[in-house]
Amino acid sequence: MVSYKDIQASNSLINDATAPRVAVFVGGTSGIGKLTIQALVATGASTRIYLVGRKGSEERTRTFIQELHTISAKAEVIWIEGEIALLAETKRICDVIKKTESRIDLLFLTAGYAPFGARKETVEGVEIAQSLEYYSRVLFILHLLPLLREAEAPRVVSVLGGGLEWASINVDDPGLKKPGSFNGMRAQVQYIAMNTVTLEQLANDNPDVTFIHSWPGWVNTGNVRRGSDPNSIMSWVVWLVLDPLIRLFSLSDDESAQRHLFQSTSAAFGGRGVSWNGKPGINSLEKQANGLFLVNYKCDCTPNAKTLSSLRKGAQEKIWNHTQEVLQQYL
Repeated sequence: MVSYKDIQASNSLINDATAPRVAVFVGGTSGIGKLTIQALVATGASTRIYLVGRKGSEERTRTFIQELHTISAKAEVIWIEGEIALLAETKRICDVIKKTESRIDLLFLTAGYAPFGARKETVEGVEIAQSLEYYSRVLFILHLLPLLREAEAPRVVSVLGGGLEWASINVDDPGLKKPGSFNGMRAQVQYIAMNTVTLEQLANDNPDVTFIHSWPGWVNTGNVRRGSDPNSIMSWVVWLVLDPLIRLFSLSDDESAQRHLFQSTSAAFGGRGVSWNGKPGINSLEKQANGLFLVNYKCDCTPNAKTLSSLRKGAQEKIWNHTQEVLQQYL
């Protein structure tokens, strides 16, 4: 475990020279994304942040942006509205950013929720949670990779379940569309593993970019309630059991924010970033080198070697080919 004291010490070194000059936060209107933005702005460093969210969150997010301006006048926060569950909208948002910026230092992806209810698809025929937690995230990365490559220490952080992969995923039906394939548990197992194998593929193809798949542990973001149908048995389970457990065992908002800011900036992962004198992180290939890092809520690297070895042999190529087929028309 990386101690909270060491996390805070590292983050205190963030300044104009070490902070991400341009950062894109997708899903930063609430939860971990919002908390991490606030922590980044509180460093007082010069940074420009693109905050992407849906129309329904715009009013409260603009209030949040005003609050950020009172914390630091050196942070510029730009709101971009869009429904990122739609891949066409994701492409449009990326096009807006690409017209304005020549580099991106940090891409931070947190959108999503646990789909406890029945399968629900977007108008593009994609299960909503899978689009938010996987397809849209990969599409953001693919569109913005040219700008990431222009940064000195580019980083992609995808917050979901790094290190929690299972080997038994459905490679013949990656979208879980066939009858009987979809339920909340299977969906989360599927989406976590798909994130990891694809991020590793992208890390292998882009050795100058650091990729992190983060498992945040329990943080009281409220997202656990979003995926269950109102008045369903699962919604009562969430209200009576999961919500109280999360409140009891979750990290504080401040600690979660600081730990994710550390993951976004520290040279502990890949050797580039804010100076780090502690033990270097181990990537998903179990090497002290740049690549994909599976990082838990203690900021420990958890390569999950046996499972990832199995996924590389039986799933990685199939998932990558499937993903390219789905996203091709939006690139």
